[in-house]
Amino acid sequence: MSEKKGNNSNGRSSETTVIEDVLAVPSQRNTQSLSDASSTSNLEEVVPYEYENVFFEDISRAKYKISDVIKATPCRQSLKLSHLTGVDLFFKKEYMLETGSFKERGARNALKALSKSQKKVGVIAASAGNHALGLAYHGKLLGIPVTLVMPTRAPLTKVENCRMYDANVIIHGDHFGEAMSKAHELAKERGLKYINGYNDKEIIAGQGTCALEILEQVEDIDAIIVPVGGGGLIAGIAIAIKTLRPEIQIIAVESESCPSFSEAMKAGKPVPTKVVPTLADGLAVPTVGANAFHALRKRVDKTVVVKEKFIALAILRLLEIEKAIVEGAGATGFAALISGQLDELKGKRVVCLLCGGNIDIPVIGRMIERGLAADGRLVSFTVSVSDAPGSIVSLSTLIAEMGASVKDIYHERAWLHSDVMNVNIRCVVETKSSQHAGELRKCLEENYDRLIWGSQGFV
Repeated sequence: MSEKKGNNSNGRSSETTVIEDVLAVPSQRNTQSLSDASSTSNLEEVVPYEYENVFFEDISRAKYKISDVIKATPCRQSLKLSHLTGVDLFFKKEYMLETGSFKERGARNALKALSKSQKKVGVIAASAGNHALGLAYHGKLLGIPVTLVMPTRAPLTKVENCRMYDANVIIHGDHFGEAMSKAHELAKERGLKYINGYNDKEIIAGQGTCALEILEQVEDIDAIIVPVGGGGLIAGIAIAIKTLRPEIQIIAVESESCPSFSEAMKAGKPVPTKVVPTLADGLAVPTVGANAFHALRKRVDKTVVVKEKFIALAILRLLEIEKAIVEGAGATGFAALISGQLDELKGKRVVCLLCGGNIDIPVIGRMIERGLAADGRLVSFTVSVSDAPGSIVSLSTLIAEMGASVKDIYHERAWLHSDVMNVNIRCVVETKSSQHAGELRKCLEENYDRLIWGSQGFV
């Protein structure tokens, strides 16, 4: 089966199998498979899965439909971070939309596509926050009742903002998958239209309008870096970009805590992936959308999986240098740049999406601390000193003379078994840079026989 691309939409109904989402009952749908394998998935054979095509003209129509309320977000060059990363770096600032993320693009497009009768009954969705916010806000503007099922780990800020927009919020499940199952159950009971936040055709088309703005705002782009969770945003972007400017690289980035897209590429179809708590909670989707995956298999040029420490560091860099408060999911694309996994982009013009900025205030403090630790500016160590008056004073004086600041100190006797006349001193110290931390470590090694650099201690 061949897939039509670009502006050619004739005969579409004969080529697609319309589905609601990947969790629907398999026996209720027909199965449609690809006849060609993606070069990026390295598959020896094609695995059947179900999907619905999204076309470029869907994105063009979405841009017209949502432009009455949703205006273009800035896409500006960052001179400082360009110097830091070695790329000509532009940030597409989707966190500056009214609800703080790109999700409202697809939400408004999906809501405006409803029938008159469905608009009266209302819609339901499962979301960790940003999709919920988009539906709640635009549902209120359009007068459409919105019910939202949010997992218990959803950020408090997002939950309260959804309620502020008069949405009916139900807290259920430890993660997104459990929230989604509950939402489907309620949809059947109440006759509500379930709107998948990353797999519905209207959602993907709406998110793709971001790409059209990027092409209008930045010339001579070499690559676009996009965070991926369920895949709706990057699918819409990839369809638009590969239709208009196929030479531009599309790079997908996800957290190691939930690599659902990477696992799907390996398997050749969307597969369930274990979800663990992550700084990028908005990307913690256990199964990538089937429609999104189909759009991405042959359009994504590279996939990068980043460690949590680089997400924390990315948040810190953006806060310090760009003065931008960006949530973990929104900063994941930039995390790939500073992780050293995209060195081939040095010297090239790159657009990086900052796709969300909804983050709880208490979480910002934790993010900053983790970012400082990842940057080598917050260090911990344990030294063994003589259990005699003045030992802690001597240690503190040495740290002060090195220009570092003690944030926490702990004096421990009972758990040191090797020398009864010594004690452990555990310290958390703030330094000026990773180089400064190295100088402090060298000084400590010269003055103390026993030093453990890091969180472990002596026994």
